[in-house]
Amino acid sequence: MLRLSSRQFSTTCGVQGGEKWRKEQGVARSGTEYGPLTDLPDWSFADGRLAPPMKGQLRRKQQQEVLARRIVMLNDEMDRGMEAWSKKKEEAKKMEEHKKSLLLKPKGKLLMKKKSQS
Repeated sequence: MLRLSSRQFSTTCGVQGGEKWRKEQGVARSGTEYGPLTDLPDWSFADGRLAPPMKGQLRRKQQQEVLARRIVMLNDEMDRGMEAWSKKKEEAKKMEEHKKSLLLKPKGKLLMKKKSQS
């Protein structure tokens, strides 16, 4: 005998509470991505020295450095691409002007008409 189950299966992903509000306010999706609670040390010495950085802080710092290097690299690549595009455009314009200069020019009566019209 086959039993029918009344249990339902959901395929939606869970959303953390407040994620929509955080995005609207321009802060991190969750409270653990960045900010003073994750970036600053948890404790310090009594004489005011900072605590040694934790593994998570070092990892986040390294990820941020990698991201910053990638941004700089992509920005340089974009600048080089824009320069190459503008040079290519200028060369095409020069070629077009050169082709126009090679066209046959009016002679005789046509040249006289053209001069008198202008």
